[in-house]
Amino acid sequence: METFALDGIQIALGKEGARAYSKVSYPLRYGRFAEIKTPEHVFQFNLNGELKFISGRGRNWPNPSEWLKRTITDDWVYYSTGGYEGVFDCLGEYYVPCLSYPTNNFSACDPFHDNAVLSAIQAWELLPERLTGLKGGSLPTELGEFLEVVISNSPGELHKKSRRIREILGDDITVLPPDARHVDYDVIPLLIADGCLYRCRFCRVKSRFHFKERSREDIRRQVKELKDFFGRDISNYNSLFLGQHDALNASAELVEFAARYAYDAFELGSSHLEGPCLFLFGSVDSVIKSDDSVFERINRLPFRTYINVGLESSDAKTLHQLGKGIATEAVERAFGRILEINNRYEKVEMTSNFVFGDNLPEGHMQSFFNLMEKNFSHPFHKGTIYFSPLMDIKNGGWKKNIKREFFKLKVRIPVPSFLYLIQRL
Repeated sequence: METFALDGIQIALGKEGARAYSKVSYPLRYGRFAEIKTPEHVFQFNLNGELKFISGRGRNWPNPSEWLKRTITDDWVYYSTGGYEGVFDCLGEYYVPCLSYPTNNFSACDPFHDNAVLSAIQAWELLPERLTGLKGGSLPTELGEFLEVVISNSPGELHKKSRRIREILGDDITVLPPDARHVDYDVIPLLIADGCLYRCRFCRVKSRFHFKERSREDIRRQVKELKDFFGRDISNYNSLFLGQHDALNASAELVEFAARYAYDAFELGSSHLEGPCLFLFGSVDSVIKSDDSVFERINRLPFRTYINVGLESSDAKTLHQLGKGIATEAVERAFGRILEINNRYEKVEMTSNFVFGDNLPEGHMQSFFNLMEKNFSHPFHKGTIYFSPLMDIKNGGWKKNIKREFFKLKVRIPVPSFLYLIQRL
C-alpha cells in the first residue's frame, strides 16, 4: 500500500481488505481498493477507479459505523445499524440495507432525507473538480494516473456506464436471490433464461417475458461483454448470479455450461476473495421436475450453490389470493424435495420464500406450521426460510411491529429464518 498527502487530502492506493465475507457488526471492506480521505468524508474506489463507498467523518454523520454504497447499476444503498436491536435475528446480517428505490423494506430508516447523507453524495459529485486542482506540479506516476482515472469516472460518466449492464443482459435485474446477502449482493449477473413460469398476480418484480432459455452463443457473448464491463475490478468478485427468475428450469446442461464457462472466463478461482458462490432462483415446478442428476451436476461445480424457491404459502386460499396458480400439493411436494436436497448435497443449499402480512387468510400461517411439523423432527442448519413482507401492507401499526410479529414465528421454526428485503442488482 502507498499513501500520499496533498493539500489536506490523504490518498491510499493498493489497500487490502478481507479475503472472505464475514458476518461482523462493524464496517469491513473486501478485496483490493483505493481510498481518498478528506476532512469530511472517506471515499473508496474499486480497481477501475470507480466510486463504491462513502462514509462521513464529521459529527453530523448519523453513525460512524454506517456508510453508503454505490452499486454497479448506480443505485445508492445506506447501511444502517438499525440500533443493532434484533437486526441480525431479522435479516441474518448486522446491518439494515436502506434502499434508494421502492421495496418491501419494513424499516423506518430513510437516510436519503438526512442532510449529512445528502451532503456526502454532493461531496462526491464535487470531488472530481476538487481533485483536478491537485494535478499540478510533479506527482508520482501511480498517483497521477489514479487521479486521472477517478476524475474521468465522474458521477455523470458512471451513470452512463451503469446503463451498459442492461444492454449486455437484455433485461433489468429487478430482484436478486436473498441468499446473495452472503456476498453483500456483489455478484456478476449472467442470464441463461428469461421470464418465469407463473407470473404471479402479487409479484411486483416479475419479468415481462415468458420463460425461454438463452442460447450458448448468447451466454458466451454476455460473458465477453461483462468481462469488459467489470474490467480490472472483476478480480474483486467471486460470485455469479444465473438469472433470470427461474434458472433451475433451464436444462441441467445449460446451467452447468454457463456456470463453468463463466467461472473460467472470469477467473473466479483467482479472485481476491475466497469461497466462490453461485446463486439462482428456482420454482415449485422446476424443483419437482429436477431429478438427482441435476443436483449432482450442480454439486460438482466449483461453487457453493444457493437456490432460492418462491413457495409463498401451503394454504389454498392464500395461493388463490396471491394468484400463484399452483396447488398446495405441489408446494408440499417441492418443500419435501428441498429438504432431501439439503440433506444429500454438501455444496448445494436450497432456500425458500413465504409471504408475510396481516391481510392474508387465517390458514396461511397454520398451514406453514403444519408443514414444519410434518417435515422436521429436530432443528437443521441448512435450508433458510425467508419471509417476504408484502409491499401492499396498509396497516401501519402492523408494519411498525413487524419485527415483533416475525420473532413470534421465528422461535417456532426449526431452520434459520429471516425477513426477505427485495434488493436489485
